[in-house]
Amino acid sequence: MIDRILLFPYSLTLACRHALYNIGLFKSHKATVPTICVGNITVGGTGKTPHTEMILRMLLEDERWQDKNIAVLSRGYKRKSKGFQQVVVDGTAEDFGDEPLQIKRKFPQVTVAVDKSRKEGCMFLTNPELLQTSKKAARCLYKDMPKADIIVLDDAFQHRALKPDFSAVLIDYNRPVFKDHLMPIGRLRDLPSRLSAADALIVTKCPTYIDDGQRAAWAADLGLKEFDPQTCEGVRSNGKRQKIFFTYINYDTPQAVYPEGDTRYLYAKRLILFSGIANDAPLRHFLCGEYKIVKHFNFPDHHKFTRSDIYSIRNASDTYPTSVIMTTEKDCQRVRDCKFVPGSLKDRMFHIPIKVGFLGDEDRNIFKSMLASFLK
Repeated sequence: MIDRILLFPYSLTLACRHALYNIGLFKSHKATVPTICVGNITVGGTGKTPHTEMILRMLLEDERWQDKNIAVLSRGYKRKSKGFQQVVVDGTAEDFGDEPLQIKRKFPQVTVAVDKSRKEGCMFLTNPELLQTSKKAARCLYKDMPKADIIVLDDAFQHRALKPDFSAVLIDYNRPVFKDHLMPIGRLRDLPSRLSAADALIVTKCPTYIDDGQRAAWAADLGLKEFDPQTCEGVRSNGKRQKIFFTYINYDTPQAVYPEGDTRYLYAKRLILFSGIANDAPLRHFLCGEYKIVKHFNFPDHHKFTRSDIYSIRNASDTYPTSVIMTTEKDCQRVRDCKFVPGSLKDRMFHIPIKVGFLGDEDRNIFKSMLASFLK
């Protein structure tokens, strides 16, 4: 009861904002090309970037989109640059943010851009000639880019000034939204009722197997009745049909952070882990199956590494001289910006790329078909 009283002002503010958009007093605009939104209603940790990459792979594998200019638009959290920026492969996380830089390095053929305003970002991606004349693009460092034919929005569900053609909302299996509270007491940044506005719900970071009964229970807790596991679809109380999918994390082969990385260290028995992500528990669980974690440095999400941080990692490596040093794919983008990483760490520092997979090929096919139907 006390929680509800404390959270009432924030809850009321969110409800009023959505109501003003719903009745048209606040305007939502559509881009001139198809847009796909990957978002959530919580603060970090649901896997938006890996799912954005999954959608990119689907688009790039589809012959209908192989000759099209695909773009990704993100906020570029904690970047120091301002306004609209086009991300380049040899840029820094400080300029563009770690996640957009990661996407660009993995998909160099895709245009990746950052802009706090998703509406303005889409405008520049679909009208790149405006970068030459608009005052809002005066600080843009790289203005030469192709016109986007389709835009994937990494984290834009709460940005209602832009109305996407397709929206997928992610929910962490280990942190169910129906057991959470609004900030600052909990991790919800939006009302749970907003889930009904999505075209698809994706429960992320699942075990590799969930039976139909568990899926139906999840669907019911998320407000979906009459769930059919064969079609991944349920019905909301207002009659809207909505699909719900379940995905898991697939850890790939570790890759060297630096060119001088020595793969022989991957055969070590001991491991030093450092990470600056919202929740590294799944990663630690995976690594414990292969290594003994002798030292774990847990930094805040999107942490900017300092000399002191690197020295602490170096001291741990001196204590365990035969250990391998492991970090996440996202942290890899930021640690590469550091000019003070000693050579003794560079040859033994690796990161683990991740991909997400659906719990079953049929679920993947249903999602892909659903995505294609919205992009016609």
